[in-house]
Amino acid sequence: MTQSNTQPSDSSLFPLPLKAIIIDLDGTLLDTAQDLALAANEMLRELSMAELPSSTIQTFIGKGVPKLVKRTLTNSPDGEPDPELFEQALPIYERCYAENLHVHTRPYPGVVEGLEQLKQSGFRLVCITNKTEIFTLPLLRKTGLLDYFELVLSGDSLPKKKPDPLPLLHACKHFDILPKAALLIGDSSNDAIAARAAGCHIFCVPYGYNEGHDVRELDCDAVVDTIMDATRLITYRHNT
Repeated sequence: MTQSNTQPSDSSLFPLPLKAIIIDLDGTLLDTAQDLALAANEMLRELSMAELPSSTIQTFIGKGVPKLVKRTLTNSPDGEPDPELFEQALPIYERCYAENLHVHTRPYPGVVEGLEQLKQSGFRLVCITNKTEIFTLPLLRKTGLLDYFELVLSGDSLPKKKPDPLPLLHACKHFDILPKAALLIGDSSNDAIAARAAGCHIFCVPYGYNEGHDVRELDCDAVVDTIMDATRLITYRHNT
């Protein structure tokens, strides 16, 4: 059995008493990188541009589809393509991704087991992602994860998305709980910033798409190897 590398920042704080668990999608629940890269390279081919290595495109994931398209077009994390090129490219990418949504995408190890454990323990489960709803719901459905979640908030569900705290605060209000009774599990600075701004707890997984950076550099309460490992650091809070 592999030794867990779960790293709580302060073991005296655990287990955290919580009511709701909010989980990110890309890079946390689902390994979507290959299909995102596949669509990006199909877009480049249609635009008669040179393809990029999948490993490069993976570092561009994390700020939503429009940002991914801009980074792919410029092969730069901060690049701004010609506006006309971007307007042409975005719908091509969206079509290519819709056609390749579930070719390689699968849940990460420990995800299904972790969701089962969380549900059995009584936690309210929420998925919050910056992915648009037209991609989010089909992906959750195709991978068998949709029914675990009582609430799903996509990048276009509300006026603002992560790293803004609005989606997390909306979820807390939906379940009538205080932010301190909620935990966000994510893989990026977007997640850490949103959780801290909302007043929620934050765990990070090390296997996702934090734009190529190590999540151990982020301000989080713990780094957990899997969603299943996260269940060992929390307990259901029965009082309000």
